[in-house]
Amino acid sequence: MRECEYRQIALAPGNGSTPGPQATGKQRRRRKWESFAGKNRFFCDGRLMSGRQSGAFYLTLGLIFSTSGLFFGFDCPYLTENLTLAIPIIAGLLFLFVVSTLLHTSFTDPGILPRATPDEAADLERQIDNPGGSGYRPPPRTKEVVINGQTVKLKYCFSCKMFRPPRTSHCSLCDNCVERFDHHCPWVGNCVGKRNYRFFYMFLLSLSFLTAFIFACVITHLTLRSQNTGLLNALQETPASALELVVCFFSVWSILGLSGFHTYLVASNLTTNEDIKGSWSSKRSSEENTNPYSYNSIVTNCCAVLCGPMPPSLIDRRGFLDPDQIQLPGPQRKVSQGAKPEVNLSTPTSLFQSGLCVLNKTLPGKAAMVCATATPGHIKPLHPQGKSTVQLKFQASRTGSSPSA
Repeated sequence: MRECEYRQIALAPGNGSTPGPQATGKQRRRRKWESFAGKNRFFCDGRLMSGRQSGAFYLTLGLIFSTSGLFFGFDCPYLTENLTLAIPIIAGLLFLFVVSTLLHTSFTDPGILPRATPDEAADLERQIDNPGGSGYRPPPRTKEVVINGQTVKLKYCFSCKMFRPPRTSHCSLCDNCVERFDHHCPWVGNCVGKRNYRFFYMFLLSLSFLTAFIFACVITHLTLRSQNTGLLNALQETPASALELVVCFFSVWSILGLSGFHTYLVASNLTTNEDIKGSWSSKRSSEENTNPYSYNSIVTNCCAVLCGPMPPSLIDRRGFLDPDQIQLPGPQRKVSQGAKPEVNLSTPTSLFQSGLCVLNKTLPGKAAMVCATATPGHIKPLHPQGKSTVQLKFQASRTGSSPSA
């Protein structure tokens, strides 16, 4: 048997061979967030994360800052002089709490579950193909578990290659399975799940108080001014107060309604996803269908949802990648021995910037595997103005006593 020993990859931008520079010094180790498979953005070297669609989040932040800024600049001085100093103090505390809970909701891991490794996915496929036993078997790609006497179906996630745990759902926008998935909120730019729901609920609650407080204070401000000059003159003197009044009037009702809805969910230990689907509604099934996660007590449910210990993040964002492996997103292709290898080199070059690139392609007619290493900076586009197509050249040396082919 011949053994093919493949050394460093040499790249050729044209017809000639241009060997890559030798690695001098220690290479920077890549962290796991740099090759994360989901559609997320990471900040501060993986310490913070959010969804990619963050336009509505910046709109939310801008509305909060602009409305509060107008209130502190135009209403608070008059109210402090004519009423009490407590008004700007209370408003300032509410404003800081609202911004803090919003940032916590937006930049916290909502409870993302790590995807199955290739070995785990293959083992699970074998279990699905050969379930064993002659008793009752659920439909394919589903499992059934019993929670507090209630049968719960676990669905198979084809993206994450695993059976989703109870109350877990796959977010199509972030492309992640999220534990205790509530919904994807564009206004905070992130999924709302097990690890950030308490911050989301406190954000809604505090924002309701802040909006109602500013609304009441603006009405008081205009009322005091109109006693001497009339309402129209008061609006002309402080047009910013009129703008705050309009913004707060049209937003306070939706915010209060949303806060009331989530208060009901917390008291019932439900999620928005379960409530919309009617997972535990008696109208959906003729059989008795009760919520197996409820403690049958409003106080206990509120404590379980809002006051329980913070579960740790299951994705090791700041961990280092194995130097012998590189994670390539996309479907894995199997090549049978003896088949003509088809190497797809249209992968973006950023995927090959470090680590060991294992091609796993069997040479036709030979029992040998092609394994090649790529170091940072050695992969360049074949055409400078192309779309990241690379050409790889392998330098091989055969060892062994068998005659050469």
